[in-house]
Amino acid sequence: MHRRLVATIGALAVLGGAVAFALNSSATRSPGAARRVEADPGREEAEEAVEDLRKAAGHTSAGNAAAPVVNAPSQGWAPEALWSATANDWEPAIAADPSSTWVYQATTRYGGPKACTQCPDPAIILRASSDGGVIWGPDRYICACRNTKAQNDPQLAVATNGTIYAVWLNDYNPGVVFSKSTDRGATWSAPLSVKGKGLSFSDKPILAISPNGQDVYIAWNASDSYMSASHNGGASFAARVKTNSDSLYWFAEGGVVAPNGNVVFGESAENQNATGQVKLAVIRSTNGGTSWTTTIVDTSEQQPACTVPSCSADFFASQAGVGVDAGGKLMVAYTLNTAAGTPKDLYVRTSTDGGSTWGARTEIGQNTGDAGFPVIEGAGANDFRVAWQDDRNGATSWNTWYRRTTDGGATWSSVVRLSDATSGPAYKNPNGYAFPYGDYFDLDVMPSGTNVLIWSEGNNYVGPGGAWFTRGA
Repeated sequence: MHRRLVATIGALAVLGGAVAFALNSSATRSPGAARRVEADPGREEAEEAVEDLRKAAGHTSAGNAAAPVVNAPSQGWAPEALWSATANDWEPAIAADPSSTWVYQATTRYGGPKACTQCPDPAIILRASSDGGVIWGPDRYICACRNTKAQNDPQLAVATNGTIYAVWLNDYNPGVVFSKSTDRGATWSAPLSVKGKGLSFSDKPILAISPNGQDVYIAWNASDSYMSASHNGGASFAARVKTNSDSLYWFAEGGVVAPNGNVVFGESAENQNATGQVKLAVIRSTNGGTSWTTTIVDTSEQQPACTVPSCSADFFASQAGVGVDAGGKLMVAYTLNTAAGTPKDLYVRTSTDGGSTWGARTEIGQNTGDAGFPVIEGAGANDFRVAWQDDRNGATSWNTWYRRTTDGGATWSSVVRLSDATSGPAYKNPNGYAFPYGDYFDLDVMPSGTNVLIWSEGNNYVGPGGAWFTRGA
């Protein structure tokens, strides 16, 4: 997810000394310099400056390779593992095949080498595992995409027949593109833009598909909230549909297709200057994406400030993810505070009528710090899994956490710390990691019920950092 960038180019100079170093042996990584971007040359220049610093950090990659990793995993979970000790990876994604043991990961990688001289840096890198994430195949460029400057914001989904669906950004214009693979990620269809005419950019896609992959929905923004729908497996998309009539800045953060075919996205909406309240919403369609209904499920006060160099004003703004169980029950997981600038906690609400009405909110974060970036996945009946990041262990000791309910939210498992490595890269310490490297991560559930998760950790907003993953109960 991209967030609003308010730092000036001059403020970015604090890390500007690390610019010309030898290229590492891994592939590239994605921009992600801000939660939002507008047709503003000054802001775009500042965002490009952040990207240059991340690429420079990718060339050094010292942050990931500083020391051996020592793990202390929670019972039932594999030790968290670093995708690459030499790559600078930001905002990753993961998807499990619903009919097999195949799992796929994508990451946005900075620092080269490029697929070609005219190919993007950062770029989207993909890899696959046939055994549920134990052993991984080689890194692949999802698209060389010659003459694209930067790729970012990957999202993945897998249909029951094994077809992999992906969306990401090719620059901001055209921005959101769609592609799919029918050979386990070895080759991909030509990227298809969904933005259409009349918009200067598109940003932050979220992908949801029907089980058979025929119905494909993409939520995205160009300040306003937009939806694109396909009913032929992504061969073509209908004209975009704008879902809001206000002047807020919207971000999609999760999406599902329910068993009855209805589609639901979780989104947040903030003021254009990134101050004041943030609305948490569910946007749903009951007619295949022809029209959409927005329901505000809660409202947070202004987010805590992000004080690390070059960080955007709304990096820690509230977000809302959504999941659906096998019976069609919906659960929205979101972060919220009740006083401006104070730490946020994690809450859930459920709906048994397709999202028309929502029950009372329940706090599940058990958090004394600031909680952020929630992800949620539904599995069997009344089975929901939620993960998030928070700094309960200290401002430079963030962690990734997990809880599960098997009774629709009435009770929850104990909080599990997934980021279990107590040493390793420079950003690691016994209590956590220095900074959440990117403002989204990903969770999916295999047919066996095993969770697979991926997130990024780093030194700060600019990096370097790395993508970490685990699997377990």
